[in-house]
Amino acid sequence: MVTAAIENGESDMVIDGNEQKPKNTVSDGFDANYLKIYYGKLFPYADFFKWMSYGNDGKHPGNDQSYFGRREFSFTLDNDVYLRFQSFNSLSEMENSIKEKCPFKIDIGPVYSVDPAKRHAYAGDNVFTPVERELVFDIDMTDYDDVRYCCSGAGVCLDCWPLMTAAIKVIDTTLRDDFGFNHILWVFSGRRGVHCWVCDGKARRLSNEQRAAIAEYFHLYQGNENSRKKISLTGPVLHPFLARSYIEVLKDSFESQLLGSQKIFSTEERYEKILDMIHDESITSELRGKWQDNRRTSKNDVNSVRWEKLKNMLQSGKYKAQGMRRHVEEIVFSYTYPRLDLEVTKHMNHLLKAPFCVHPKTGRICVPIDPEHCDEFDPTTVPTVAQLLEELNAADMEVDGEIAWDRTSLGESIRFFRSAFLQPLLKSCKEEIESSYNAKVQQSKNSLSW
Repeated sequence: MVTAAIENGESDMVIDGNEQKPKNTVSDGFDANYLKIYYGKLFPYADFFKWMSYGNDGKHPGNDQSYFGRREFSFTLDNDVYLRFQSFNSLSEMENSIKEKCPFKIDIGPVYSVDPAKRHAYAGDNVFTPVERELVFDIDMTDYDDVRYCCSGAGVCLDCWPLMTAAIKVIDTTLRDDFGFNHILWVFSGRRGVHCWVCDGKARRLSNEQRAAIAEYFHLYQGNENSRKKISLTGPVLHPFLARSYIEVLKDSFESQLLGSQKIFSTEERYEKILDMIHDESITSELRGKWQDNRRTSKNDVNSVRWEKLKNMLQSGKYKAQGMRRHVEEIVFSYTYPRLDLEVTKHMNHLLKAPFCVHPKTGRICVPIDPEHCDEFDPTTVPTVAQLLEELNAADMEVDGEIAWDRTSLGESIRFFRSAFLQPLLKSCKEEIESSYNAKVQQSKNSLSW
């Protein structure tokens, strides 16, 4: 819980930590003192600033010089001191503030109509309002606790991480193919989930109503955590988006990964959850009998054996004619379909943690994820701030800026951020600025000709 709220950075709070540890000795885990070095030598300020400026940091006459200064940033400091509505007019101003305050977390909010730090000057005029914000998605592993048995709560391992991988594949493909978005950034939350930033100009300018419509497009779950059946697929055929997700991602994720790693059919308690999704007592009774007959099957394949029996029964013979085959798809969707925090997506003013933050619980960096190779991403090997400082020690603690991060395992993530995301995004932004400027010039000429 947040224990204090201090606006505009006005505070007598002392953030200085304990005395620095001797050189070449970095303890494991997270230490607030590490942030001074991380923000001092490793955080990619210039890339971060270029991203948040969207091409408006140059000298082109079409640039909006106030753009970056109208963006809200939020800092969470030690002891849960929460600073909202932080804003900066330049790269150096942002960098100096972060280095001075050493926030435990940086959240990014919308671009407002006016500088958020000066919002009180517009109180009552209904002028202070969000005008632009990335379309964002937040997926947390705790929302899958009812379908994973290896971990719970904040715990994450390679047995349950494929749930996040499936979510990335489904959402990324849909955003690109169904909505036409191109500039999409996926980021590890640092602990147990992933965040998605859709940064196309048309995405940033969506209204709350339009964002809600996109969120509802992905919405499939019904009821609550106590509901026996969370997904009901209706109609003679699946929606093309759902059919594609099932064929290209979810079916294989369930059968090749989760079925064995989560041992979904290994105990009566677990397979009864599956049977609860089939509302036909004659079918469930018959399946129980078949599964009990193969109790002697080795535990290594009991899950696949029972799953195949269920599929064969529902997808062939008399039950197929009764339309029961849809239950197979519903089971797969119930376990593997992305579980989104819809409220994060629906509202422009919702804050979301910035990439390249340090998670204070794990010490891990919130690094980008390549959606084309997300199967290879391992959350348990993401570098921690302690590891990065050790790597700096091994290289040369005196190096600074570009040279510093490039000598650590953070370098790969920053290079990916630049080449795969930032450079194509900025090229698109500059083309959009040029096109908009030329259109305004032409419109001005046309009006003068009258």
